[in-house]
Amino acid sequence: MPSSFRFVHAADLHLGSPFKGLSARDPELARRFAEATRKAFTTLVSRTLELEAEFMVIAGDVYDGEWQDNAVGLFFNREIARLERAGIPVFVLRGNHDAESVVTRSISMPANVRGFDTRKPQTHLLEPLRVALHGQSFADRSQGDNLARSYPAPEPGWFNIGVLHTSLTGRPPHADYAPCSVDDLRARGYDYWALGHVHDHEVIDTDPHIVFPGNLQGRSIRETGAKGAVLVTVTDGRVTGCERMIVDEARWALLELDISGLADLDAILSALEEALRPHVQAAEGRALAVRLRLAGENPLRAWLLANRALLRDEAQAAAARVDADVSLEKLVLDVTGGEAPTPGTESGDPLIDLGGMLAALRHDPEVLAAVEEVVGQVTAKMPHGLGADLDTGPEALAVLIEEAGEVLLQKVGGKD
Repeated sequence: MPSSFRFVHAADLHLGSPFKGLSARDPELARRFAEATRKAFTTLVSRTLELEAEFMVIAGDVYDGEWQDNAVGLFFNREIARLERAGIPVFVLRGNHDAESVVTRSISMPANVRGFDTRKPQTHLLEPLRVALHGQSFADRSQGDNLARSYPAPEPGWFNIGVLHTSLTGRPPHADYAPCSVDDLRARGYDYWALGHVHDHEVIDTDPHIVFPGNLQGRSIRETGAKGAVLVTVTDGRVTGCERMIVDEARWALLELDISGLADLDAILSALEEALRPHVQAAEGRALAVRLRLAGENPLRAWLLANRALLRDEAQAAAARVDADVSLEKLVLDVTGGEAPTPGTESGDPLIDLGGMLAALRHDPEVLAAVEEVVGQVTAKMPHGLGADLDTGPEALAVLIEEAGEVLLQKVGGKD
């Protein structure tokens, strides 16, 4: 075995991700993130070539699912061919998103691509480096077996790598696939475990190294922060370096802004601009999609609810003043206080306790059932994926009724 070599460990490329929910809300933003997913892999290939890594390992989910057409396969082929021309092998394992039963289309790949069998663990040997790679691809999307226990014994005197798409003992919100324990992995006697499936970078252990590189590109607000792969350095048969390779092209950020004590819209927008600047700086020139959550206690609550569309546009304009590449992905209002007065009560002449009536409706079973039915009808007509993350539980519906009541009071009170 050479005294020192390097390889790239990546996973969860999710090429061809449709961004369905985002496409319905903001087609342009969805297009940019789809493009970023491809660019991130192109950047990874370029970095691999620049660093003269000996080989690349992709631990599952190259594709997000069945191809709509051959474009996604042609793109992957084109990028992998760049590595093939440089003599760099690529070891590809199928995960739950690109399992054999899921992705049925195919494009002939360059000779440097080596896959792993779906029926049983398979070992690939790199003779010049004395490296053995052991792995088993998913035959079906739902893989509930502990695959690691059937992986073969290590090749004596070689550097042994286990390649596995797994949730380990559980990594919510990721589904449980190929479950196993850290002890199961240690028991195989390998020198490095190249894992996939979990989209956050995580070094589980260093004796041996058990690593989730995370995905190459964040795909939703649940995947914030820097994304990429890892560059592994092996010296005298031991891992001496495991360095992150950040290759993402766009990022997500969740901004929670407490607007307690802010007197008007101008004050809120000024605070928003100030709070956005650190997120823009952290993105280091990348496009940034922000979910804005306004919180705290503020007497403007009813006005904000009644003018949500205007508020969203003003927030987007404020974001653009900070940086042209910031997009407001979603606005969430979680502000308390500022109850609108019931018409007539300001002058001491309560014609009717409209506010009290509306408050009583919050938990009325018949009203909740009626609202749930209407919400169901509306979401059923939405473009596919748009209402996927909509909470329709009793408490969420009660909040919806309360907000609608406050907007009504605001309108009746003539304060819009």
